[in-house]
This record gives sequence, C-alpha cells and structure tokens, in this order.
Amino acid sequence: MLCALIMAGGKGTRFWPLSTEEKPKQFLNLIGEKTMIQMTIDRIKPIIPIERIFICTVSKYVNLVKKQLPDLPEKNIIIEPEGRNTAPCIALSAFIMKKYYKDANMVVLPSDHLIRDEEEFRNIIKTADKFIEHNSSAILTLGMKPNRAETGYGYIKYTKKGMSISNYNILKVDSFVEKPNKKTAKRYLDEGNYLWNGGMFIWSIDNILEQIKLYSNDTYKALKMINILGEQEIQYFVNTNYKYTESTSIDYAVLEKAQDIYVIPSNFGWDDVGSWEALDRYREKDDAGNVLVGNSKIKDAENNLVISSSQDIIVEGLNDIYVIENDGKILVGRKSNVSNVKNLKEII
Repeated sequence: MLCALIMAGGKGTRFWPLSTEEKPKQFLNLIGEKTMIQMTIDRIKPIIPIERIFICTVSKYVNLVKKQLPDLPEKNIIIEPEGRNTAPCIALSAFIMKKYYKDANMVVLPSDHLIRDEEEFRNIIKTADKFIEHNSSAILTLGMKPNRAETGYGYIKYTKKGMSISNYNILKVDSFVEKPNKKTAKRYLDEGNYLWNGGMFIWSIDNILEQIKLYSNDTYKALKMINILGEQEIQYFVNTNYKYTESTSIDYAVLEKAQDIYVIPSNFGWDDVGSWEALDRYREKDDAGNVLVGNSKIKDAENNLVISSSQDIIVEGLNDIYVIENDGKILVGRKSNVSNVKNLKEII
C-alpha cells in the first residue's frame, strides 16, 4: 500500500513579494489556474486516494491547507509547531502515518513543483513502489535528467550498475552533491552520470524510521512516543517536543550516510519553479513574448514579465523589464536582473 506525504511548510522567499510568509508560493497559482499544492494533489490522486495523502505544514498554514484542499481529511494534516527542515518533517509524518497505515510505503513530494508529463510521473511512482515492495530496506529517489548546466539544483551521482523494472532503469546512487558552480555543472552535464535532485523519495515507512533512528537519533528519540499515544494526545506532545529534533535536511541527516540508495532517471518535464526565471519559462506568453498575470495589460512592448495581484498595471513602449505588484508593493527593473528581486526586500 502506497501513501503520499506532501511537504508544504516552506516560506517561498525567492518569489517575494508575490510569495510572503503569510501566503507562500505553494498556495499561489503561479503556473496555472490552480495553486501549486492543488496541482500536486491532483497529480497524485489518480494512483493514491485522498485518504492516503498527508500534508505536513506549519501551524500558520493549516487554514490555507483546509481552504484549498477541502476534501483532505483533517487528520491527514500533520502540523509542525515550527519549520525545522525536511528531516524532522519526514520523521514526524512517518510516525503519524504509521499509526493509520502500519506496513505502508511512502512517497515524499514537495508541494510546489511543476511536472508537465503527469502520466509519466505516475508510471514512475508506481514502478518505484513496486521496487520498494521487493526491496524494503532500500531508499529510492527520482533524479531528473538535466538539459542544462544548472547551478540552482543539487545533483545525484549514480553508478552504471542497476536493474530494470517496467522498462525503467533503477541505478545505484554513488553520492548526493551540493549545488555546483557553473564550471562544475557543465562537467556534470558532460560526464553524463549526474541527475538533478528533485527532493522526491520512496521508501517503506518502517525503513525510513529505522534510518532516522540510526543516523538522526536525537530526532527519533524526540518523537518516538508518538507510537504509543492516542490520536488526541499527539499534537500536544509534538508541540512540546518538536524543538528537540535536529533541524536539518533529510539529505544531510540520512541520505548522505545510508548505504542502500537507488535512483530512477526521470524525464517528465520537472521544474522546482524556484525562481522568477522559471515562471517566465513556463507561463504562457503573448505574441510579443510577454508574460502577463492578473490585472496586467501591455501596449507596444516586448519580452516583459508583468505580474499583478490586485492593482491595474499598464506597460507601454518598454521591452525586457519586470513589473511585480503585490500587497501595495510594486517592483520594476530590468528583466535580466529579476533573480535579484528577493534582495530588494531589505530596501523596503
């Protein structure tokens, strides 16, 4: 049996001022008509029913989750008192999910990524689940085939040894690599045995808890009492003890230390939509190459990114600029500098 954990506690600071701590990017409709978290749920629902989909988020976003996902059972919202990175989030969620689905496998997904070929994505998830069913001590991740020397992603280095299931290769992971500089990223692309790390994992719940116990024992000890608590007692216990977990990523806490790790090279049109440039890549453009979102209009202008959340914005006779409006703030600059938007927060 396969369950899904969707991590939705991030602050989305790279998309400021559109994304704020009050309403970060997973709750915004950056790419289409639905929000990123709604798109994530819709993508996985054809193979995992809603009662086996869990959302882990911090307390301040619970109402947003309930509003945007009204069909999600309330017990499936796992509440962190504070964000402490992905390792405590996954540990907490695994302990709680195990109470409802004792012997389940678990796919871990970010809440704010774009996947264009959803059918291929689901086929790979089903293949991964089949692999874990027969290799319960393994950890499996999805690695995206790179098409450019990207410096904004971590990488997975794999060996040529592996196996094939349902026409998909499953290869042994050699190492996880931090975000490289441009020269190193080009080398990874040339060498051909590196994949982008998209932060998606499949494992048995029992195995990931065992790995956390082994490699991140403080986190395990801080949360293990969940095993024997009643449903009504869990949140108070978590609120009291979560601060004793190790605030670190699952990559650092477990993946860089575990032995039995595999990767499926995947090609389903993935992007973490982590920058304004990504938004410009995937939003529909008009005939002049402009991206227009919200109450935005353009006249005699080309190759602009114009985003409004509430105010009317009209751009005339300008090319290659960005205009971003949210909550009374309007930012204007050269489009080539749009990645620097987050740095302007200090000025405001």
